[in-house]
Amino acid sequence: MSVSPSDINEPVPQQMDEKPRWIKELLEWAKTITISFLIVMVLHLFVFNLSTVEGHSMEPTLRDREWLFVNKAAYLIGSPKVGDIVILEDPSAYGGQNDYLVKRVVGVAGDRIEIYNKELYRNGVKMAENYTDIEIEDLDFMPVIVQKGQYFVMGDNRHARASKDSRNFGTVPRSMIHGRADFILWPFKQVKAL
Repeated sequence: MSVSPSDINEPVPQQMDEKPRWIKELLEWAKTITISFLIVMVLHLFVFNLSTVEGHSMEPTLRDREWLFVNKAAYLIGSPKVGDIVILEDPSAYGGQNDYLVKRVVGVAGDRIEIYNKELYRNGVKMAENYTDIEIEDLDFMPVIVQKGQYFVMGDNRHARASKDSRNFGTVPRSMIHGRADFILWPFKQVKAL
């Protein structure tokens, strides 16, 4: 009796370059995790960031230890506007420290900013500051003309010496502003758009 090769049901041996199924799955998982990590890193570097409020300089708008959603893409095309709450490098930080502040923009290029009689004036007009609940307790501040590419920032807390801001370190260059705070994310009972 003769038998042809097609009649034999012998298992086909695995080829040398074929990997077991569990290794293929492991490699797929590793690839998925790596791609996900890279996407999150790109988003973190260029699109958004989370920041924690430290201190009381932005009260009553922001409270100590609240988490903010920071929109880094907001200023890729546009520029900070009066009223925006921004995250910026602390211009007064020493020794290359990366300290950050959260402040409100109150003056942009060409604006004349001054404080007298406990009120903030922009271009000679008293600013309506519905975001703060107290008049400015610090001394009057002589007029400053905000130069091109610069911003005048202040904390919302107007108690005496409650905020380190442009009254202390001067105007801030655009390059030191890292993004706009758009939302309070934590605690959940305080979640709101800014």
